[in-house]
Amino acid sequence: MARDERNTYTIQNDANMGEVKIADEVVAIIAALAATEVDGVASMAGNITNELISRLGMKNLSKGVKVDVLEGVVTVSLALNLKYNYSIMDVSGKVQEKVKNAVETMTGLEVADVNIKVAGVEMSSQE
Repeated sequence: MARDERNTYTIQNDANMGEVKIADEVVAIIAALAATEVDGVASMAGNITNELISRLGMKNLSKGVKVDVLEGVVTVSLALNLKYNYSIMDVSGKVQEKVKNAVETMTGLEVADVNIKVAGVEMSSQE
């Protein structure tokens, strides 16, 4: 895993086919999308709402996500806002599993840790 100055990582280097690099922000976006798909997650902390993402671009989705890649092993740290009346332990476990699977499947990188910080609890407008 070679790292260059723009936080990209070589995930494949085949002399016949060429090189495949991935930016750490791409890994962060994959992690954020996977996390927000879990029932009980309201949003990423420090992030805009999902409705605005389509208008402003995917880059904004990576807020609230920190990704460290060292020797092909990824550590992901997420700051989440959870929905009220959901078990923090259950939702956190599902997020960890979903993020780990999504990053490993899409990038081929090994995920060592998925750390979660619950930054807040959101009430729905109907409650």
